[in-house]
Parts: sequence; structure tokens; C-alpha cells
Amino acid sequence: MENYKFINHKACEFFPCHDVKDPDKFNCLFCYCPLYTLGDKCGGNFKYTENNIKDCSDCMVPHGIGAYDYIIGKSKELLDLAAANRSGEQKEED
Repeated sequence: MENYKFINHKACEFFPCHDVKDPDKFNCLFCYCPLYTLGDKCGGNFKYTENNIKDCSDCMVPHGIGAYDYIIGKSKELLDLAAANRSGEQKEED
């Protein structure tokens, strides 16, 4: 079993934080998505608001059964972004 890949926290006052058909399959492991910082490269269902804020309220990528494997698969991109930020290579967004 790989129980570490899935947490269902029904006692949370925000559970579920998205509209879902089956709350028993809602994965709370990544309550705050670590892919948010990847912007349009996260692979999720998001949009930008009028104020250029990323709105992920329609995205279920971090909350599905396969969320752990997908997010871990994106870890190289996150590490590369962090390294670029440390070295000043990442240009600032307007």
C-alpha cells in the first residue's frame, strides 16, 4: 500500500475546498498546491483574474487519486525555478 500518497481530512473546516462528486476520493495531501508557482506550466485547470492573480478554484490536479505522482513528477521544474531564483536568472513578472 502507498497510504502516504493520499490523505482525506474530513474533519477540516474547509473540507472539501472544491466542489466534488465523491468526497471520499478527495486528496488533501497538497492542501496548498506546490505547483502554483509554476504559473502556466503547472498543468492544472486555472485562469488569471483581472488583477493577474492565478485562480485555481476549478483545478483538481492536486486533489485527485494520482496527485502525488503527478506533483512529484513536476519536482524537477520546481527545483529548476528555485535555482534560477537564487541565482537571479528568473526575471520578474510585471
